[in-house]
Amino acid sequence: MSEPAPSNSSKTVRIGGASGFWGDSSEGPRQLVRHGQIDYLVFDYLAETTMAVLAAARLRKPEMGYATDFVDIAMRDVLADALAKGIRIVSNAGGIHPEGCAQALRALAAELGVAVRVAVVTGDDVSAQLPALRAAGVCDLGSGEPLPERMVSANAYLGAIAVRDALAAGAQVVITGRCVDSAVTLGPLMHEFGWAEDDWDRLAGGSLAGHIIECGCQATGGLHTDWDSIPGWDDIGYPIALCRQDGSFSITKPPGTGGRVLRAAVAEQMLYEIGDPASYLLPDVACDFREVRVEQEAEDLVRVHGARGRAPGPHYKVSATAQDGWRCAGSLVIVGFDAAAKARRTAEAILARTRRIFARKGLADYRATHVEVIGTEVLYGPRSATAGSREVMMRLVVDHASRQALEIFAREVAPAGTSWAPGTTGPGAGRPGVSPLVKPFAFFIDKRAVQVQVALDGEAPLPIAVPSGTSLVPASSLPPPLPIQWPANEPMREVRLVDLAWGRSGDKGDIANIGLVARRAEWLPLLWQLLTPEAVGQWLSHLVKGPVERFHLPGIAGINFMLHQALAGGGPRSPRLDPLGKGMAQLLLDMPLNVPAALLGELGKVPAK
Repeated sequence: MSEPAPSNSSKTVRIGGASGFWGDSSEGPRQLVRHGQIDYLVFDYLAETTMAVLAAARLRKPEMGYATDFVDIAMRDVLADALAKGIRIVSNAGGIHPEGCAQALRALAAELGVAVRVAVVTGDDVSAQLPALRAAGVCDLGSGEPLPERMVSANAYLGAIAVRDALAAGAQVVITGRCVDSAVTLGPLMHEFGWAEDDWDRLAGGSLAGHIIECGCQATGGLHTDWDSIPGWDDIGYPIALCRQDGSFSITKPPGTGGRVLRAAVAEQMLYEIGDPASYLLPDVACDFREVRVEQEAEDLVRVHGARGRAPGPHYKVSATAQDGWRCAGSLVIVGFDAAAKARRTAEAILARTRRIFARKGLADYRATHVEVIGTEVLYGPRSATAGSREVMMRLVVDHASRQALEIFAREVAPAGTSWAPGTTGPGAGRPGVSPLVKPFAFFIDKRAVQVQVALDGEAPLPIAVPSGTSLVPASSLPPPLPIQWPANEPMREVRLVDLAWGRSGDKGDIANIGLVARRAEWLPLLWQLLTPEAVGQWLSHLVKGPVERFHLPGIAGINFMLHQALAGGGPRSPRLDPLGKGMAQLLLDMPLNVPAALLGELGKVPAK
């Protein structure tokens, strides 16, 4: 591989984030290539559940195992235009079969009559090492469970160095397997600016740029707390990061598109799924985002700067999956008075009937059952205000070791429509399907045990030198906000948290995170004083079964909460209506707070600027 490009302190590298997950809109690549004036087009497709789906697909068809939308939809639409404009493309669409993805892309290029240089990054698949890791006593990071004998997938989260080297070798398209989401952005920046592998602050800034744009429209007004201030949802713009040599960057979007690029929305996205903001751990750098500044430069232009970094640890994180039986989810709509009670009795009757059939056939009982009556604010729990709803959906989720048992369950859902509660109906979707129940595992592996390689244009793969890392140095501490004192006779006013803060939530396995940004920086001490871990844990106690951690981000006047054991297993394991914690921030923002009226002044939602 050739050396990285020399640095150039005057240039700006424009990177467009075209996809936040496998299933994102096909409009993103088209917008960015045709109207974004970008240098790089990057895609993030992979999640833990996606890896398991891809593994199952390859078991059925050996040529599969990658995100087919990347080739069949995105590249078919924009590859020729991107190459003509000199736009280079980086994507983790390779999944568990990056070579297969590259072969399909080359076939498409031949069909389109264009020449393209494609590089493939491999080495993330560590499934061959599972027996040795299991024998060494490696366990899941969250639960402490030992690794099962049979696993579907095991992939290390690789970093950006291989992407950098592939670009330096002349690749126009780089396809990776599993890597950290931000690596598809950091790799191009390391190449373009010549950043050294120990240039920690710049690497942290480039990683933050990747983190902001990796979820597509979440950086351009998507999921923003003040959703009603965001225009043009149907044509919402996909994000563009304008990246500079010093590691700072600005966020914008293609001209004429919907959405808005706002300081508040970008700050929300910075907090999305980050854990401890002083130690956002990546393969290339340990990031510290606590003193990052997010500033509105102009309309639809937000500047981000101040990320700090330090040396990463000596391990890659591995995301692994195993099949743990089967799952089926049945649903029915029930209309009329007493609808919620009818729905619950219907679910109980289905379970009782199928258990009787199981016993007759010699089948074991369910491993787990979960009933939700949608329309009664099930996620609000004891604070639900809709117990008297007159139209609800009964959702019954069941797990079993036997597929045969769940096929019996699937047949016994529809008979409720003519057997029990009046007003029982449904959308006519037919019997529910039975699917594998995927159980995620996470553990660490020594970087020295993972051989990262790059193959350009189908040639023999070349090894990539990745620093082995050192023991992680703890981040320096920052003092928390000082408490606010007010007179005992101060008039108080009840407001909702949403009046004082913006918020966004997400997941890390069975941990939910809720990031809050004070609408006014001077309100942060008040929020810190009122929103203790105990208060937040109590408000969400019907969902959160573990401890609550709290972290301070003075740079954006923010707070990040980590809620442990909050998602009933999380991801594919969770039977909940919201298995990924996407609604957690909404629940917390509804929390009432008693605040001193004089401190607030003239209260009203601060404009989203």
